[in-house]
Amino acid sequence: MMQVTISELLRSGAADLAPHSESARLDAELLLGEILSRGRAQLAAHGEDPVEPQNVQAFRMMLARRREGMPVAYLTGRREFWSLGLRVTPQVLVPRPETETLVESALELLPRAHAARVLDLGTGSGAIALAIARERPLCAVVGTDLSPEALAVARENAAGLGIGNVAWRRGHWFDAVPSERFDAIVSNPPYVAADDPALAALQAEPREALTPGITGLEALAQIAAGARGHLLEGGFVALEHGADQAEAVAALLASHGFRLIRSLRDAAGRPRVALGFPETNFP
Repeated sequence: MMQVTISELLRSGAADLAPHSESARLDAELLLGEILSRGRAQLAAHGEDPVEPQNVQAFRMMLARRREGMPVAYLTGRREFWSLGLRVTPQVLVPRPETETLVESALELLPRAHAARVLDLGTGSGAIALAIARERPLCAVVGTDLSPEALAVARENAAGLGIGNVAWRRGHWFDAVPSERFDAIVSNPPYVAADDPALAALQAEPREALTPGITGLEALAQIAAGARGHLLEGGFVALEHGADQAEAVAALLASHGFRLIRSLRDAAGRPRVALGFPETNFP
């Protein structure tokens, strides 16, 4: 039997996924690269190499699961975030590029030359906590989550990356750190409204990490209510939110004593992060 080549498989795979994915070619490359243990550059350089029948079958099985809505990250078990290779499972939300805006905002305010304490609420895979900890090795970071399965993934990621300045706690928002205070509180909480049609395309991901309730603001409201009591003097809070929630989140922070609030946009130009300071001057 004539063997199919890498290039042929990628072409057919991309065509197969085109009705189901906005990044069909990239998806096909990542899936085949996982099976063949090759990066995208290697696939391109060896496009005429034949692919063994068992690998062709494995690729087609992955394509079928992708067509059903399974994220590529769950199929490969990996996702890159802030240049960190993270393990992901269906027990954690797949880290998104727009969340890097949250990391950037925190890093701009956190010191490089001396220690600070950072709290990451709802850490999931540990993406935010680990990115901050890697960039600010003098910081002591605490990542919390209600899910023990998520915390297990976060711990595994920390161990795999050799990042030791993060502690992991289980609990619902501030319940995990009842009497502790921090220089920075960051969070990418669930913020999708329960009736948002976008949830239909995200069925493979943990629902509790996507939607907190009817309005989508419930988790953000809880964090805004408790944040000031867990901040050290000069501290700040940074919250990711939906593109249409900037005004609502600013109002929540203002109602709980945050005097200065800044809205930041992601790489696509959409409002994505609210920064809140209890003091009257930005650092």
